[in-house]
Amino acid sequence: MNNNTDEKDLVLIVDDSSDTLSILNEALEKEGMETLVALEGNQALAIAQKMIPDIILLDAIMPTISGFDVCKKLKENPELRSIPVIFMTGLSDTENVVKGFEAGGIDYITKPIINSELVARIRVHLANSRLALSAQSALDLAGQYIFAVDKLGVTLWSTPQVNQLLDTANDNQAWLANNFSDEIKTWLEHEPAQGMNVTLLTPTQTLKVYFLGKASSNEYLLRLVHQESPNESSNLKKYWSLTNREAEVLFWIAKGKTNREIGQILGTSPRTINKHSEKIYKKLDVENRTTAAAKALKYMQH
Repeated sequence: MNNNTDEKDLVLIVDDSSDTLSILNEALEKEGMETLVALEGNQALAIAQKMIPDIILLDAIMPTISGFDVCKKLKENPELRSIPVIFMTGLSDTENVVKGFEAGGIDYITKPIINSELVARIRVHLANSRLALSAQSALDLAGQYIFAVDKLGVTLWSTPQVNQLLDTANDNQAWLANNFSDEIKTWLEHEPAQGMNVTLLTPTQTLKVYFLGKASSNEYLLRLVHQESPNESSNLKKYWSLTNREAEVLFWIAKGKTNREIGQILGTSPRTINKHSEKIYKKLDVENRTTAAAKALKYMQH
């Protein structure tokens, strides 16, 4: 999902009618959106895997593979399952409407399509999708260890990953009870900027806390990171002559994260992660994500 205001929303239009594609493409581009087009289902699946659109307009009835089956395949893919799908159909009977929702569609619009209505529906579903991703990010940012504290450093809430890492770092409950809140409170008093971090020396390991921002006047969002991650990322950078961001992306690929999850972790869009991934594959001399992950893991475990 595009959260960067500098990037246009990317809409994938799938229809076996070139006339329909042309009309919708022109209408959506006039609304400031960027479009991709596909004339059949398998082509749409290939495009979606490569570009990861923000929303998909999908014709229900197409040759070779129906829109319903395309949607089911999208929802089976962890990278693509959260993309909103709006069905476009001349079929308004209840059976096919239900079939569309059962396949994973979020809405449907009947042909002939009224452009203003379609644009309104797209904007609503994009906004809802962003809200859903924001909620997910706050509670379970895959691989990220997110928690919130008040101005005194007292934890307000935390993800299970944070609890697990702090339990590992704690020694007989003493450090967590006597030091954690005080060190966080002292750091926050210096009003750190977004992205700044502080190092915490625990009895068993070294942790870093990154400042993500303020959710309210007395709720600070923080990310907890084990010190090993940056070191491993740095090693990957040196070994394959990667950029800092490429090394971070490769590290998370090796950890089994999807482009969408990595984008959430690094604060960028899945499309940007995809571009970094393609450069990584070239530098590692591999053809796909699985081989890149295996190669990176082998080096990290060496």
